[in-house]
Amino acid sequence: MYELEDVARDLVIAALAVRVFGPAVLALLRRVAAAGVRAGVTEMSRRVPEKGGRP
Repeated sequence: MYELEDVARDLVIAALAVRVFGPAVLALLRRVAAAGVRAGVTEMSRRVPEKGGRP
């Protein structure tokens, strides 16, 4: 089982990882969200031909 020193070490490492990589992860999530919005707008603006109708 974990001992107190192991838990403390893991918490410090986790805190440092969040501190170091946090801004980069947020920026990446913003870019992914923006790409999703652009893909959705492109898909909505794409003209789908109707069955038996004019394109």
